[in-house]
Amino acid sequence: TTTDGKNEVICLDKNTGKKKWTTDFGSERAGKHKKGSGSSPSPAADDQFVFAYFKSGDLACLNREGKIVWQKNLQKIYGEDTLWWDLGTSPVLTNNLVVIACMQSDNSYIVAFDKATGKEAWKQDRNLDAPEEASQSYSTPVVVNQDGKEIIYVLGADHVTAHDAQTGKQIWQVGGLNPTQHKYFRSISSPVISDGYLIAPYARGGSITGIKLGGSGDVTKSHVAWTNEEKGEFSDVPTPAAVNGRFYICSDKGDVLCFDVKTGKKIWGDRLPRSRNKFSASPILADGHIYVTREDGTTFVLDQGDEFKLVSENPLEGFALATPVFSDGKIYLKMTDKIYCIGKK
Repeated sequence: TTTDGKNEVICLDKNTGKKKWTTDFGSERAGKHKKGSGSSPSPAADDQFVFAYFKSGDLACLNREGKIVWQKNLQKIYGEDTLWWDLGTSPVLTNNLVVIACMQSDNSYIVAFDKATGKEAWKQDRNLDAPEEASQSYSTPVVVNQDGKEIIYVLGADHVTAHDAQTGKQIWQVGGLNPTQHKYFRSISSPVISDGYLIAPYARGGSITGIKLGGSGDVTKSHVAWTNEEKGEFSDVPTPAAVNGRFYICSDKGDVLCFDVKTGKKIWGDRLPRSRNKFSASPILADGHIYVTREDGTTFVLDQGDEFKLVSENPLEGFALATPVFSDGKIYLKMTDKIYCIGKK
């Protein structure tokens, strides 16, 4: 988070909300967009460490007591941030590495560091053919264990690429996400993996593509299973969620839609109650329901069934950009100035 112009990681007791510790990482590099900040990326954690990444370029590893284990500035090491807007990609974890994707107009790369030491494990250039802002991406990679091997999937610059998690080497790529070469198709929403397919939202909410996993080299012609285009209906910012052969989208305007993973066919869709407020948080699936939180703090609960069914509407005070987190039967909702815990006491 960013507090009074400083980059910080704050730890709270999940049962009481009481602050346990705060670690300071120096001055914020302020956001350009009204919804942006110096701390747009989400932290990543395992049972030993917490990893935080900031717009300033600082990547840090902390232990569970908030002590800095190692810290480095990626922009000082690999080159400056040239994104038009505010860095948003979050760190992701493999079994032994923390991985960052930097996708911008030039000098794009993926880099991995040893979790415990911070030593660079590998760095893979990712400079692909995409025009102007379309070469930039704010999305977060996805790490999946397939047949005992970890694969990293990255969406951005009009392409999806798959990489060996231990070496960074590219295994395959799919292009063609921007056939008209639109200059401003930067990507924000992240890919989702389900049932042997990768779901790739693109074109500022104008398209979504299903890609069958596997293969090597350029698999654009052989592995693109389907493309669905319904202008303005898909998500630009929220990332889809998938379960049981279906995936769910909440568009920035509040359209909630359900699709078949393998065919891309729409099963159902409708719009939530109209509002001037948009949706930035991604949908979350739990206990047969879909949870989507609007920027004004209202969380809508829908049924995952065979038709659009709104179960409840739950308003809270605050400005919500972050996706809710579910843990031990409770829901944690982060607003820009507060955190709510919803559940039984």
